Amino acid sequence: MSDAADRLADYLRNARRAVVFTGAGISTESGIPDFRSPGGVWSKMKPIMFQDFTSSYAARREAWNRVFNRTAGWTGASPNGGHFAVAQLVEMGKVSSVITQNVDNLHQDSGVPEDKVIEIHGNASYAKCLNCGKRYEIEDLRPRWEAEEDITCVFCTGLIKTATVSFGQPMPGKQMALATEEAARCDLMLVLGSSLVVYPAAGLPLLAKERGADYVIVNREETEQDPYADLVLNVGIGELMTAVMGRL
Repeated sequence: MSDAADRLADYLRNARRAVVFTGAGISTESGIPDFRSPGGVWSKMKPIMFQDFTSSYAARREAWNRVFNRTAGWTGASPNGGHFAVAQLVEMGKVSSVITQNVDNLHQDSGVPEDKVIEIHGNASYAKCLNCGKRYEIEDLRPRWEAEEDITCVFCTGLIKTATVSFGQPMPGKQMALATEEAARCDLMLVLGSSLVVYPAAGLPLLAKERGADYVIVNREETEQDPYADLVLNVGIGELMTAVMGRL
């Protein structure tokens, strides 16, 4: 671990504009399950397609049951050392933005300013109207769920859904544009805990590499992008990043 921390610290020390790209692996150390591994979320329950959510009350009911019963386990956890290290790097001005595939809000909870977090797969800690975009807090919707109502917007009657990006739902255009711009401008792309198999998100680190940035991957297991990286570290994120911060 000491050698790995020294090597990553060197990359961060030399970077002027780093971008951190995070996936489920940074949050598993906080007790949040990942998606695709054995025992992950999708091995326990079938994802609800966006088209099914919008067309079927039964599908919407099941989706809200999962939210209020916390079946997926995406909310309610606390940040770990990896999250806090990333927040420190942002505060130091070393990291310009955090692009995350996660929906758990843990980067914000660890102290990263809202405007520095680019959530390309949304956020499970609140809900939005699919029509007008009005934000709703989850707990404010609980009485309507308990009454088995179809949860719709009080302003425009559009369907309300958690602010996550579901399978079949278009990627958020504004966030993807911001993420693409950040990837193109950075001089270091640091991937923490992503399997790098979900596109178009997984194309962002490759874009950074194509534009001349150094590329570092920290993940427990190998990824298909390892051959393109300048440094690959198959170690725990929290312990590594905590050690790295002690070297900067």
